Amino acid sequence: DVTHYIETGMALDEEAYERATSVYLVDRTIPMLPERLSNHICSLRPDEEKLCYSAVFELNAKAEVLDSWFGRTIICSNRRFNYEEVQTIIEAGEGEYQNEILAMNALAQKLRDKRFKNGAINFESVEVKFKLDENAKPIGVYVKEHKESNQLIEEFMLLANKSVAEFVGKQRENNKHKTFVYRIHDEPSPDKLNSFAEFVAKLGYKIQTGSKTKLAKSFNQLFQDISGKGEETMIETIAIRTMSKAIYSTHNIGHYGLGFTYYTHFTSPIRRYPDMMVHRLLTHYLNHQNSVDQEAYEAKCKHASEMEKKAAEAERMSVKYKQAEYLFDRIGKEFDGVISGVSKWGVFVELNESKCEGMVSMRTMDDDFYYLDEENYRVIGRRYGKEYKLGDKVRIRVHQVDLMKKRMDFIFV
Repeated sequence: DVTHYIETGMALDEEAYERATSVYLVDRTIPMLPERLSNHICSLRPDEEKLCYSAVFELNAKAEVLDSWFGRTIICSNRRFNYEEVQTIIEAGEGEYQNEILAMNALAQKLRDKRFKNGAINFESVEVKFKLDENAKPIGVYVKEHKESNQLIEEFMLLANKSVAEFVGKQRENNKHKTFVYRIHDEPSPDKLNSFAEFVAKLGYKIQTGSKTKLAKSFNQLFQDISGKGEETMIETIAIRTMSKAIYSTHNIGHYGLGFTYYTHFTSPIRRYPDMMVHRLLTHYLNHQNSVDQEAYEAKCKHASEMEKKAAEAERMSVKYKQAEYLFDRIGKEFDGVISGVSKWGVFVELNESKCEGMVSMRTMDDDFYYLDEENYRVIGRRYGKEYKLGDKVRIRVHQVDLMKKRMDFIFV
């Protein structure tokens, strides 16, 4: 319960509002709140009593919500698990607190199935993680897997976020909705959607844009079909760009990607300022107070959305920099990869193991004169007809790395 410690108008609150979010770079975190709060006072540590803001649910075996309650509580946690420990218990079916964990996992999977049946889209972009030495130098790169233990936490967080938004969003005062902070996601523009459908059709995949349900279904099918293939990263990136960006707003239009009519961010007040606003507003409305000034809150939402965008960009650049740094020590070495994109300048290759993406310049492809066949995502040699196309498996040598530009140049072996 961060807002118990940080009251509106305090210097800490103003600084948290300015930052609006914690930023997670590869080798460090730039927290929204001081470490004493984020890692100690406001962190659920085992066997310590902690002030919390809770969303409590009673569910039946079909994962239907029978009853819910929101309010301030004290929690004394018995045990702190990490995702790997919980995953082991789910897979083995035994271990500490197995009954609770297995029951929660069964409910989470039912909530997840229901969500996809109702038109949620399963965007799962690849998360690259690094093993760093004591000087924060990358010595290994791996891809973080999204397993059932992650889904367990995710589904209950979504349930809490959605239910809090419904609880406030459905309240009315003089026939007007009460002002609240929503997490909204607009539907994609038809033009962008049609271009995307045309793009994947050329690669042999199909998107049905007829209705929201058909679209969600075919998107989820597409993500299954491309899993592990060369074009996976490119299609996922373009799919995400096709979609609108989720933002904060007091004007609720629902969350398209999740398929929810009401949605907010309630579950992470330590690292996101909008969640703190939601906690304060929830307290305000639980005490039956009047609606707050919408314009003032809309301005705060806009600021939070802008800062979130900046943080995401910094996080992306940080990953790209560490990938370049990782390959900087491996110049001259050979790796296996897949062709992830083509352009008139050259062929982009994503390495299998580290997910680093670099370019093989047309200038270095000197066994022929290559030209770009943009329509079919490939480059073809004029004289011998050799082609390199999206998804092809290739072997490359790391040629040079520019750390400042975060650019990696490869040569085909």
